[in-house]
Amino acid sequence: MRVVGENVPEQGIYPISEAIRMAEELELDLVEISPNADPPVCRIIDYQKFVYQQKKKAKEQKANASKVVIKEIRFGPNTDEHDFQFKLNHARSFLQEGAKVKAYVFFRGRSILFSEQGEKLLLRFAVELEEYGKAEQMPKLEGKRMIMMIAPVKKK
Repeated sequence: MRVVGENVPEQGIYPISEAIRMAEELELDLVEISPNADPPVCRIIDYQKFVYQQKKKAKEQKANASKVVIKEIRFGPNTDEHDFQFKLNHARSFLQEGAKVKAYVFFRGRSILFSEQGEKLLLRFAVELEEYGKAEQMPKLEGKRMIMMIAPVKKK
C-alpha cells in the first residue's frame, strides 16, 4: 500500500505490516484514504484530530449558509386602497432587507367568487414592487388562498 502523511519519513509503497509499525512508532493512526486505488492509499494522521477538524469545517459552512426569511402579507379580496399602500410599504422594506415576500389573498365563505379580483390585486402588488422584487410564481389558487411569491432583486 502507498503510505502518505506529513510525519512519514519517506513516502512510498510499503507492506501493510510495515505501514502499521510506522504509524505505531509515531503514535498516530493509519487511515485508508483511497481503497480503490492501485495500490491502496493510506495516511498516517491523528484520527481524532482529523474528525474534529471535519466537524469544525462542516459547522463553519453551515453558519455561512444564507438563511431565507419569508415574510407573509395577507389581503382580503376587497382590500381598500389605503390598506393596500400600507402593506405595499411593508413589503418594500422586507424586500430591501433581503427577505422573500409571500403575498396572499384569503377568501372567506362566498368571497371565493371574487377570485379574479384577488388575482388582479396580487398582480398589481407585483407590478408596484417590480423595482424591489421579482415575482417567483404567478398567483395560484390553493384552497381558500391565492398565493404569490416575490423574491428580492439582487443588489449590484
